[in-house]
Amino acid sequence: MSAALLDRIRTFLSDGGATFREVQHAPTYTSEQSAQARGEELRVGGKALLLKIDATFRLFVLSAACKLDSAAIKRRFGAKKLRFASAEELLELTGLPPGAVPPFGQPILPFELYVDESIRENAVIAFNAGELTTSLILSVEDYLRLAQPTIFRFST
Repeated sequence: MSAALLDRIRTFLSDGGATFREVQHAPTYTSEQSAQARGEELRVGGKALLLKIDATFRLFVLSAACKLDSAAIKRRFGAKKLRFASAEELLELTGLPPGAVPPFGQPILPFELYVDESIRENAVIAFNAGELTTSLILSVEDYLRLAQPTIFRFST
């Protein structure tokens, strides 16, 4: 699925008029490894996290240099329970392993998309694009325009 997903992301970005750079690299499993492989600062990495809030999975994206503030998310949704999707759930819901999830909801992935304010602090966003060996880098302006996320602060 990952090659097809990468093609869908490329088409989505191109059709939306975004300019992006593609970087091929050895498989990366952490934000730190990805930043090093891309030759980019850790903070420009867009860390995509699939979270289950009460009964609903939602996708959250924050700067790879930040930590998730789960209390802020619980407050936002009035939620009692919040947890990360397990590797099995992630594979079942996205067809992807941890570290390969791109920072997009509809029409790329079937989730509501939320982006942390920390993403706006950088000129570009870099992310693994459905594969552990392929990263895309594009302007934050284009990313936000095309991804159409709900933006609020949920990082520390």
